[in-house]
Amino acid sequence: MSDGRVAKRYAKPLLELAQERGVLEETKQDMELFVGLCEESKDLQLMLKSPIIPHLKKLSILEKIFKGKVGDLTYSIFEIIVKKNREAILFEVGKSFLSLYNKVKGLVEATVTSTFKLDKKTRAEFEKLVKSVTGKDVELTEVVDPSVIGGFKIKIGDQQIDETVSSKLRELELKFLNA
Repeated sequence: MSDGRVAKRYAKPLLELAQERGVLEETKQDMELFVGLCEESKDLQLMLKSPIIPHLKKLSILEKIFKGKVGDLTYSIFEIIVKKNREAILFEVGKSFLSLYNKVKGLVEATVTSTFKLDKKTRAEFEKLVKSVTGKDVELTEVVDPSVIGGFKIKIGDQQIDETVSSKLRELELKFLNA
């Protein structure tokens, strides 16, 4: 079974339990913190996936990083997953939880790729654009990628709007090759 499917099997009951206990928003913030740290620190991801580091040592590291900073429910899922020797999928569980949360709240996930970090005004314009396309509120993720040269790329589910300079150059190159 793929890691994504296994991760969803942990994320779904976590979401349901958080709803039942009335700590859904707190758990969402905890998972955003965890996923954000994993994305910033590849060392944290590598530590969780390492077959060399003992499971209890990983739990000890997670405790030092997160105990007292995340809710009891979030920390307990960390403990459960590590004790079942599944800590390698913990990052995927966090991402799956956030995706399920967005579905429950009726939010659509969109990713904007550009050469610079978006300011508040530009971010609001992208959110408005995505909302007009989908009719749903937006959970917008930013990606800074200098290789796009200029312009932007928006990905909404399996749809993509590519207005980057690099894609326009590729199109132009193809036209010259086919001419």
